[in-house]
Amino acid sequence: MTADDTAWPPLPYDEWKETCATLHLWTQIVGKVRLARAPASNHWWHVPLYVTSRGLTTSPIPDGERVFEIGFDFIDHRLLIETSDGGREEVPLAACSVADFHAEIMRRLQALDIAVRIWTTPVEIPDPIPFEEDRVHAAYDPEQAHRFWRVLVQADQVFKRFRAGFLGKASPVHFFWGSFDLAVTRFSGRRAPRHPGAPGVADIITGEAYSHEASSCGFWPGNGGYGRPAFFSYAYPAPPGFADIRNIPAGAFYDAQLGEFILPYDEVRRAPEPGQLILDFLESTYAGAATLGNWDRAALER
Repeated sequence: MTADDTAWPPLPYDEWKETCATLHLWTQIVGKVRLARAPASNHWWHVPLYVTSRGLTTSPIPDGERVFEIGFDFIDHRLLIETSDGGREEVPLAACSVADFHAEIMRRLQALDIAVRIWTTPVEIPDPIPFEEDRVHAAYDPEQAHRFWRVLVQADQVFKRFRAGFLGKASPVHFFWGSFDLAVTRFSGRRAPRHPGAPGVADIITGEAYSHEASSCGFWPGNGGYGRPAFFSYAYPAPPGFADIRNIPAGAFYDAQLGEFILPYDEVRRAPEPGQLILDFLESTYAGAATLGNWDRAALER
């Protein structure tokens, strides 16, 4: 028995990696607009995007006495920029270069009298090309983008169920455009040792993101060098014995190179109850991290 292809569609990375790479950069352009204008929040929670019933959104962004919002629509394949005073601009999502997409977004923002400047160098990717110069990445397959979003819709629901069982400090379920993954994080409440840093990420970002002990999980669609879509779970700092947790669902495993537990998306699609398999993976890996890390689970869990 396998998952419903509508809810849990196939997402072979080799078939959509070019669209994935282009869409990753498009989301960085939109995300950097939010970064430039939104008030700072702890752990950089003012920068991600959020899953919606049609795609991804920035949520409302301040602009003086009004707000504006930028949203990707992966059903009708368009990008909408809407303001609280009735302004609206629409950009078709179709194959075009990152340079052209960037220019068009900036033009549409200007048409709505939204003045914003962003740092145009992509982050968290090797050999970044400034947005305005990038004519290498120009692929967009609507069907593949739609499938990707359908997976996010399902993962978002499961992650929110998982988050509901925690009374301590926890992040929203949010989509990080830097690493191009959906994630949610729980915190023990204790300070963590200084993070050693990560390739392509400024120390100021990792320093605050991992300022406190954390158990984090998420989904990435195959990018970042891993080569296939998968759910992941890790702890920072990883307590002694974390890699040896054994009560995880069949099909999941610990990847020593990544330092994370992995549940391949194809395992999820083959499961009779995909959502429950993901939830079991999240709960078991969190429980291992929290128990081995001596978290006050009685106070933190619902």
